[in-house]
Amino acid sequence: MKFFGLTHCLTILTIALIAVMCIACYRRGQIWPRCLLAFICLIAYPMNQIVYASYDSVLPLENIIPFHLCDIVAVTAGFALLTTKPLLCELTYCWGLSGTIQALITPNLSQDFPEPVFFSFFIHHGAIVIAALFLPLAMNWRPRSGVVPRVFLWNQVYFTLALLINFTLSTNFGFLMHPPEAGSPMDYLGPWPWYLIPLQFIAISLMTILLLPFSKSINIWRAG
Repeated sequence: MKFFGLTHCLTILTIALIAVMCIACYRRGQIWPRCLLAFICLIAYPMNQIVYASYDSVLPLENIIPFHLCDIVAVTAGFALLTTKPLLCELTYCWGLSGTIQALITPNLSQDFPEPVFFSFFIHHGAIVIAALFLPLAMNWRPRSGVVPRVFLWNQVYFTLALLINFTLSTNFGFLMHPPEAGSPMDYLGPWPWYLIPLQFIAISLMTILLLPFSKSINIWRAG
């Protein structure tokens, strides 16, 4: 799939328009956007497995075991929308807008429209990003004080577990063993394992920027 080709741009535009519609409808008192987003996020994994099963090929473990960050965020997003649990909402917002949105911008996708995997990929990742925007803009969610170090700690939990699984199973969860084959900004961070260091700094920088709009009412670095 060609980055920022006509299909890619139209797909991103469609996701953006759906996000605006969902937020506007919910703010007008309609409950269906919240329910629909939660449903899509929670069925993302089985939906992907059904799509993969339609192809006559052997799947890599990364497509079978749901341990890419976007697989985990889909679950946190679904339950965040349903329960509004503070930690789930914080992880969804930070991981969805600093991580999953990168997958929309530089999708690690070899098939193009109208292949089934094209639809499952963008439905999966698009729903996460919409959910991350939906929480503050439609549901008026706000993070707690100390959100940056708290989410960064969970980053390290994922980072450590993903590395352990990668070394054990020869997988590439979190793209911590090599950048996506389709290309991404990670290509400019240097060779493995050195690119893992700037990756951490970029992650905390992006989260800080994303949380700046809330800094007037809470201390995003320290719990009050």
